[in-house]
Amino acid sequence: MSSTFSGDETAPFFGFLGAAAATLFDWLLSVKGMGAAYGTAKSGVGVASMGVMRPELVMKSIVPVVMAGVLGIYGLIIAVIISTGINPKAKSYYLFDGYAHLSSGLACGLAGLSAGMAIGIVGDAGVRANAQQPKLFVGMILILIFAEALALYGLIVGIILSSRAGQSRAD
Repeated sequence: MSSTFSGDETAPFFGFLGAAAATLFDWLLSVKGMGAAYGTAKSGVGVASMGVMRPELVMKSIVPVVMAGVLGIYGLIIAVIISTGINPKAKSYYLFDGYAHLSSGLACGLAGLSAGMAIGIVGDAGVRANAQQPKLFVGMILILIFAEALALYGLIVGIILSSRAGQSRAD
């Protein structure tokens, strides 16, 4: 049996698992209530509840929902970067590369998961508090920005880790 495959046979499994983890933790765990889905759902409930009291503030209070939705894009970016780096027939793909891609996906995905939970909790409480005291809006936005920064840090770490793939051996 001849094969043109070069590198480790199981390495692409870990690479694709990293791509899946990046998207899974960020936006596909709506059943578990985590990540961007959790942030969107939790903030959306707060917006709906607040809209009953102060309907004129609904559009202003949609910010947490939008910020939670952006988290899914971070996972998509890492998944595309990882999947374009996996082509074992064109270039050797070793376990080091697979583990680099797996860690890249996990870093981005778990950071997005944490940020989504933070945005959901802050967004829910923030829009309800904003309905009662409009001066709290700026404070809520600042807290949401810091929560979003957690996911951005995960994206940056994911890009750095993913760039390490392909440096395992001199080909």
